[in-house]
This record gives sequence, C-alpha cells and structure tokens, in this order.
Amino acid sequence: MIHRFVSGRSNAVYDIITGDESWIYCYEPESKRQSAQWIFQNEEKPTKLRRSRSVCKKMVASFFRITGHIITVPIEDRRSVNAEWYSTICLPRVLDRMRELRPKSRLIVHHDNASSHSAHQTVRFLTNSGAEILGHPPYSPDLAPCDFFLFPTVKNKMRGLHFSSAEAAVEAYEQLVLEVPLEAWKLCFENWFRRMEKCIKYKGEYFEKQ
Repeated sequence: MIHRFVSGRSNAVYDIITGDESWIYCYEPESKRQSAQWIFQNEEKPTKLRRSRSVCKKMVASFFRITGHIITVPIEDRRSVNAEWYSTICLPRVLDRMRELRPKSRLIVHHDNASSHSAHQTVRFLTNSGAEILGHPPYSPDLAPCDFFLFPTVKNKMRGLHFSSAEAAVEAYEQLVLEVPLEAWKLCFENWFRRMEKCIKYKGEYFEKQ
C-alpha cells in the first residue's frame, strides 16, 4: 500500500472506503482522565461511585473515506455480524452511497479480517460488484482506521452520557460522526500510512511507546 499509494499522496487514496463494526451503548462510564477532579493539597479525595457499562446497546457498521463519513448502518435485531448481513444488507448500501458520491470512481474496500469480512460470500459479492479488496494484516487494530481513529474519537465524547434507548445512542453517535471536521478525516489517512511505515520499521512489533 505504501508503494502503490505513494505513502498516501496518490489520488487513488480517494477511492478507498474503510469501515468496521462496533457496539454503541446507552451508557459508558467516563475514563479516569475524563472524571479527574482538581483538589487542594489538604482536601480529602472525593468518593467516586463505580459505574459499569450499560447492557442496553446496538451494533453499527460505519464507513468513511479521506473526505469524510460515507454511511453508518445500524444492525437491527441482531447481536452480531455475519456474512449474510454484511454482504446482502450492509455492503450494498455502502457501495450504493459511494457511487452516489463518486459515480465514475473505482471502489477499493478496506476492512479487517473478521470472519464476516473475509467470508467467501463477502468476497464474492465485492468481486461481482467490481470492487477491489485491500488486504489487512491479522491482529492489527493499529492499522485499522476505525479502531485507531473513528470509534475512539466519537465514543469518547459519548462517555458519561445517558441515553434512553439504544436507538437514541446510535442517533447521537451518528450526529457526532457528522461533526468530525474534514481536516480530521484527512489527518486520519495520513496517520494511517505513517502507521504502516512504523509497522515495517519495527518489523511488526507493537510500537505504542516507541
């Protein structure tokens, strides 16, 4: 990918669609940093109640490209993703939306190696649709833009908020996705290719602190 897309500088990068699935919860507790409080040196530390993640949740599939969000597809009445749903409901909506945005462009799809993504049914659908599938190294969330950018960026803003239903939580998630500025999507793709270069430099080792 580094050579083909000239480290992200090739115009062909605009043809890449990347996406993944994630649970959206009615409530997720704040992180330790978000819930931190300033106190004076002689003050007692405030007591904090431990709150757990809500069991009310809904899974969504989100897709985007270098110029921004393409589509978010909620998974109705399902607790997990399978190849049937992914190839007959989700991906057709993604490709149709992409063709609306760029009717004459080629379609290059990137996703990780989840079973629904790599299933023969999914590969067959994308191939028959004229879409190219980009490879993804196994066990590499650090090279999946949804994992290192989209989901943490948006879901961190939802921490500590209570929603009355899973549908309300998904609606808030979708609104926050739409509020991500154009520069952030572009920076995500630039960071993606820098991460690829780091992965090669460190020969596949984890490089979080290097």
